[in-house]
Amino acid sequence: QVTLVESGGGLVRAGDSLSLSCVASGGTFSDLAVAWFRQAPGIEREFVGAISWSGGVTWYGSAVEGRFRIFRDNAESTSSLHMNNLRPEDTAVYFCAAKGGSMSRTDNYHYWGQGTQVTVSS
Repeated sequence: QVTLVESGGGLVRAGDSLSLSCVASGGTFSDLAVAWFRQAPGIEREFVGAISWSGGVTWYGSAVEGRFRIFRDNAESTSSLHMNNLRPEDTAVYFCAAKGGSMSRTDNYHYWGQGTQVTVSS
């Protein structure tokens, strides 16, 4: 069983940068693809991005392409989401997710964190 814990959320202003972290415990982190999703009130969960088990491949959702980047450190069992040029519409709860096998843009991930709130003021 893999447990994921996100941290780093907070209140920032439009144009600011913020980094989120996801720490995994249990299982073999290097076997897992990792993704980040977000969910705002009243809106379906949205794919933010994903990174392959090796870190060699990354995908991003169209809303964040060019502004957000995902990294991972398999030795530390961590993934990070670096967010630049934040906008009010980026306000959401951000979730880290992981699964064995290949990456996916859909939310069919086996393991989920509890989420961390990011609020961007205008």
